[in-house]
Amino acid sequence: MNITFIGGGNMAAALIGGLVAKGHAGSAIRVVEIQAEARERLAVRHGVDCAVSVGAPLGDVVVLAVKPQQMRAAAESLRTLLERQLVITIAAGIRLVDLSRWLGGYRTLVRCMPNTPALIGAGFSGLYAAVEVGADQRAQAESILGAVGSTLWVAEEAMLDPVTAISGSGPAYVFYFIEALQQSAREMGFSAADARKLAVETFLGTARLAAQSPEDVKLLRERVTSKGGTTERALASMESDRVKDLIVRALHTANERAHELGEQLGRET
Repeated sequence: MNITFIGGGNMAAALIGGLVAKGHAGSAIRVVEIQAEARERLAVRHGVDCAVSVGAPLGDVVVLAVKPQQMRAAAESLRTLLERQLVITIAAGIRLVDLSRWLGGYRTLVRCMPNTPALIGAGFSGLYAAVEVGADQRAQAESILGAVGSTLWVAEEAMLDPVTAISGSGPAYVFYFIEALQQSAREMGFSAADARKLAVETFLGTARLAAQSPEDVKLLRERVTSKGGTTERALASMESDRVKDLIVRALHTANERAHELGEQLGRET
């Protein structure tokens, strides 16, 4: 599978690194990137071919890894070059109807929403394929995004908005809670370094436990919550302050904003 990346930023670099680590030949990857420093870094680190501008041949798959505001120009540069390639977009908010329009009606498209843990191979990506995408091309898309973590196909493109709200933005929520744990640890007398270790290691271990256990996380939580103990007291305080309700409401607002951005980017980009 020969792959052309349009854009060589952090997420493209993560995908390329993941592919090469899983045995994909760097020589089968081409990157179109205007920044000379990024081109040199990718070429040296992964042995990929780099270019300043788009040109034929494009290979089997084209990955659009540019910022949403750059997507229209990137798509229009491909209009006369596309034949039967699979085109994957990882740009947040860009809907396939708009991307197809900028590509002159081209419809062999997959839209993906990865998140930043992909940078260390621990990402999560939601994927949606247009009806024109065949099984083999779906497998190609999954192998590319799967190189940096787990994947989930959604049946309707609109479901990528909640994927964005929950998973795409999710790392920020986790960091936010880690910040709260760190602050509490500092206030209780720990150094900054020890507070960070307490918070981060607690999150890492708990996430691993949830991932490896077949049981519902509610049951896992209840097992930690001894009657009359410290955990019960803390959770009672959170319930009194309706922390869970506030979190759920916040994610619904993120979902609404994801939909708004899709509408906005389709008009303005």
